Amino acid sequence: MCRNIRVLHNFEPPATDDEIEAAALQYVRKVSGATRPSAANEEAFNEAVRVITAATRTLVNSLVTKAPPRDREVEAAKAKARAAERYGVRATASD
Repeated sequence: MCRNIRVLHNFEPPATDDEIEAAALQYVRKVSGATRPSAANEEAFNEAVRVITAATRTLVNSLVTKAPPRDREVEAAKAKARAAERYGVRATASD
């Protein structure tokens, strides 16, 4: 799974169209192996992003859960804490 694709389900406020499209773009980039398609493949690349965006939007809007919605700021703080634990604190140039 591409690390840049984030969980989009069960957040308050809900995932935006931009977040859904960004996830679709990351997926297509990963699968195709290209961050930017050649001119010959641009149409197919853009169509894939469009189709996957629509499918992702349908999925996220259709999922049902009994769990309370997650708060984006709380989840970001948790991710930052996990990263600090995993990678430690970087030494500054003056150290």
